[in-house]
Amino acid sequence: MNYYFNRTLGVPFDEAVEGARAALAQEGFGVLTEIDVKATLKKKLGVDFRPYKILGACHPESAHRALEAEDKIGLMLPCNVVVQEHAPGEVEVSAIDPVASMAAVDNPALRDVAEGVRAKLKNVIEKL
Repeated sequence: MNYYFNRTLGVPFDEAVEGARAALAQEGFGVLTEIDVKATLKKKLGVDFRPYKILGACHPESAHRALEAEDKIGLMLPCNVVVQEHAPGEVEVSAIDPVASMAAVDNPALRDVAEGVRAKLKNVIEKL
């Protein structure tokens, strides 16, 4: 089972980040966290890395349902969306497949929630 879905775009990195944020918002997600991996690796290790951001996206209604079904599921939240530049004008946007990540938890009540979030995240990727 693949644990993500993705799409490669022919746009500048910052445009892809903003497009991902807008598509997430259209599907009812908010971005709770943004990790600039390139800046973090430069600051902490002094190494150069390609533009790479991790957007921690949350769909509040789904998160609430998941937390009601499984109190430790917060360990797997939020849903991460990665935007990374492989070459100038070649930017990949990837989203976690929540069905794959939730499969590790033996709680059938999470399946419906994960499938709903999966559909929304697939829509995000398709809208880009």
